[in-house]
Amino acid sequence: MPDTTYDVSSVRSYLQSLQTRIADAIGALDGKPFGVDAWTRPPGEHLRGGGVTRILEDGALIERGGVGFSDVAGDKLPPSASALRPHLAGRGFEAMGVSLVMHPRNPYCPTAHMNVRMLAATKEGEAPIFWFGGGMDLTPYYGFEEDAAHFHGVCRDALAPFGADLYPRFKRWCDDYFFLKHRGETRGVGGVFFDDFDELGFERSFEMVKRIGDAFVDAYLPLLQKRQSMPYGERERTFQSYRRGRYVEFNLVYDRGTLFGLQSGGRTESILLSMPPVANWRYDWRPEPGTPEAKLYTDFLTPRDWV
Repeated sequence: MPDTTYDVSSVRSYLQSLQTRIADAIGALDGKPFGVDAWTRPPGEHLRGGGVTRILEDGALIERGGVGFSDVAGDKLPPSASALRPHLAGRGFEAMGVSLVMHPRNPYCPTAHMNVRMLAATKEGEAPIFWFGGGMDLTPYYGFEEDAAHFHGVCRDALAPFGADLYPRFKRWCDDYFFLKHRGETRGVGGVFFDDFDELGFERSFEMVKRIGDAFVDAYLPLLQKRQSMPYGERERTFQSYRRGRYVEFNLVYDRGTLFGLQSGGRTESILLSMPPVANWRYDWRPEPGTPEAKLYTDFLTPRDWV
């Protein structure tokens, strides 16, 4: 029998603290603090609750970055949430999480995404059924093997206390999930991803989620610090903008979090804070062989073991 006991207040407190710590750390590195946009759902709607969006735009380092916390409840699980648990369709729900995306200005700095969340299916007179999801992944425009190895090494070490099988399992899950089927390529170099996870029980599963959330700053900030001063020009910015188009395609076509938010009637500005500030598309464009742009495709956009 799955563990159906859970402590909402401890999850909420942790997520709010995590949002603040990440926004403060990246804001300090950028030199421009994240703005704060607190929001609540209008009364009387089928979706209740609110959240806080921390947003930084036009920074010296971060061109557009957002760290969102949301805590909402509704009368009916959206289809994206009950797809793997059809027996829960029609139940109410409570969902809370922190989701972030960082789009740096310098093309040699990678984009990063992280999400940790809990969802509970509710029914009057019955114990809620909870599960966790989340992970983090890295999307470089110009690949560096040592950066990918560092990012994956931090992910591996965060999961190690919970079983040696989790990192390789969640790494494969990430490679499979962040795959653009219509392009035949991964979104980036991956990381770890998991969803519908409750197999360790509430307390242990929550501890695992906290380890992943806490690891993000250690996984990502050293890469920004290492690459932020590398010189670049119009060529690199144009390629960055082109590759950002892939980011948009994935988020709008495949991402379960985006679909959940839109299907549940969530707050559009918060749901779409992951969108890059500038992106472009070119018809049937291909990089010239032997260029750094071509190396991204040949060496970094196919799944491989990094650690």
